[in-house]
Amino acid sequence: MLTRSFLILAGGALATMLALACPAPAAASQPGSGLTEIPDPELELMRGRYTVGGNSVAWFGVTMISTWTDAAGRTLEGGMTLGMDFTKGGQVPVVSFTPVVSITDADAPLPVTTAGSRSIDGSGLANASGLLQSVQLAGDGNTASNLAHLRVREGTGAPDGVAAPMYGHDAVTRLGNASVLAGFDGGTARVKLQIDGQGAVEQWIRSGSVGQSIQLAADQQVAANRLQIDLVQQPLAAQAMLAQNVAQAMVTARGIGPGL
Repeated sequence: MLTRSFLILAGGALATMLALACPAPAAASQPGSGLTEIPDPELELMRGRYTVGGNSVAWFGVTMISTWTDAAGRTLEGGMTLGMDFTKGGQVPVVSFTPVVSITDADAPLPVTTAGSRSIDGSGLANASGLLQSVQLAGDGNTASNLAHLRVREGTGAPDGVAAPMYGHDAVTRLGNASVLAGFDGGTARVKLQIDGQGAVEQWIRSGSVGQSIQLAADQQVAANRLQIDLVQQPLAAQAMLAQNVAQAMVTARGIGPGL
């Protein structure tokens, strides 16, 4: 089960990473004027924000795995790992990307669905931001699950076994009316399984949005999305940490007592 802390951490961490990959012009900073109360409307706009404090990001990685087995026993599998290495210097991280796609056929005939008798529509998901999980079922005996996990730890760089840098690549396989796609175009990473007339299973990550979607318009389907997010933080030196803590304390105390 996802917790509120996951929503806050994941949404903000992803926004931070993708913003660094495609940096936007920084807003002009305003001088501080003491402590002020933040009104409720402004707090609502801050929902889901997260700032990495006391550490610098060394590496950020996402692993997506999607599987789908239909009533005929055919299995679709798609996966990808996306890594962003921030230890090489510069504003833009070194990106690594590895896609995996496969379809395993079965001898049993495909089920026949009655055209027009079932309807699923996920068009509205394109307008959602933040962390999104969606399941739409229009059939009987289906099993669907969306799982997401966030892991934050300290380190000095990318974990062992990370793929060599690759920027922008699609892996696609098709069999009959089924297709599997794992791709990254520099702005959006996506895994999508699709069977014409029966639905789609999808995961994506883009600036401001992370999503998992399952849409099934048939019977006896088993579909699952699994998302793993890894954030490696590099600790600051003890002197830098002390200086940062002192600076933060001074800013916090400003305007509280006489003469400050």
